[in-house]
Amino acid sequence: MKIVIDTNVVVSALFFGGKPQELLRHAITGAIDVFVSKEIVKEYNELIKRITDKYSGKKELFSINDFLSKCFVVRPSRKIDICRDRDDNKFLECAVEAKCLYIVSGDNDLLALKHFEDVEIVTVAEFFDQFLIQ
Repeated sequence: MKIVIDTNVVVSALFFGGKPQELLRHAITGAIDVFVSKEIVKEYNELIKRITDKYSGKKELFSINDFLSKCFVVRPSRKIDICRDRDDNKFLECAVEAKCLYIVSGDNDLLALKHFEDVEIVTVAEFFDQFLIQ
């Protein structure tokens, strides 16, 4: 199954665990295929750095590199401008380019769309409830 994972889910997984961490572990084991673009990876890394700089005692529960090494990188060929928060368009662009079925997010701006073209936008809980055996 091909998906894109929003930054807030990745950060939650790395620093807080729970279902977001379980989702990334499914990616690491190859149970799901996660697609990213250079812009998405840049955002992941920038937010992780901001959190570790702001909360000096906060440590990642596992390495972002373990996760990223299992991701498939695409270069979106199409610009999309539909999100209320224009910075979120990169997730749609990546998902459309990779022909993903889902974007997994906790971002209300993305979740408000519910779907875009053939891509369904769901929360981590919805993804687990509907698509992964727990």
